[in-house]
Amino acid sequence: DSIYQPAEDSYLLDKVLKKEIPKLLKDNPNLGFLEIGAGSGILLETAKELGIKPKNIFATDINQTAVKHCQDQGFNCILSDLFEEVEGQYNIIIFNPPYLPEDSQGLEPEESQLATTGGALGSELINKFLEQAKEYLEEGEDNGRIFILTSSLTKGIDWKNYKKKLIGKENLFMEDLFVWELSL
Repeated sequence: DSIYQPAEDSYLLDKVLKKEIPKLLKDNPNLGFLEIGAGSGILLETAKELGIKPKNIFATDINQTAVKHCQDQGFNCILSDLFEEVEGQYNIIIFNPPYLPEDSQGLEPEESQLATTGGALGSELINKFLEQAKEYLEEGEDNGRIFILTSSLTKGIDWKNYKKKLIGKENLFMEDLFVWELSL
C-alpha cells in the first residue's frame, strides 16, 4: 500500500495549524493532539515543531504502511478506522479526510482512492467522523477544537451541532478547499 503524499490539501491544513496552534498552546501548554488519517505524518511534524509535546501527539491511519511510517518517525500512531481504537480526549483533532465523490474517480489511480474518495457524495466518511468526534473532544468553550478540510466538490455534509468557523481557503483549478474550525 502506498501512503497518501502531501498535496495542496495537506499544505493548506499545515498553514492553518501554524497560525492556530501557537494561540491554543498559550492557553494550554499541555495540548493533546490527535490526527485521524495521518498519512505521511506531515501534520504530526508540524505539531511537534510548533511545540506540542511529543508524548501528547497521537495519530491513526487505516493504512498499515502509513502507521509504520509515522511510528518510524517517532510518533504514537495506531492502525484504526477513524476512532475505533482511540482512547481519551483531545484538545485538537485534525482530519484531512477522503472527500472526493465517487463519480470523480477517473481522476485518481486506484491505490489512492482509499485516501481520496469519501463515498458517493464525498461526505460519508466526514459525517461518520463528525458523529464520533464529539466523544473524543475535550469539553468546554476553549478546550476542544476540530480542524477539518473539505472541498467544494463534497456534497451532503451533516455538521451536527458543531459551531463552525471558516479559517482557511484555497482556490484550485477544479475545486475550492476549505479548512473549518469546529467546536462543541
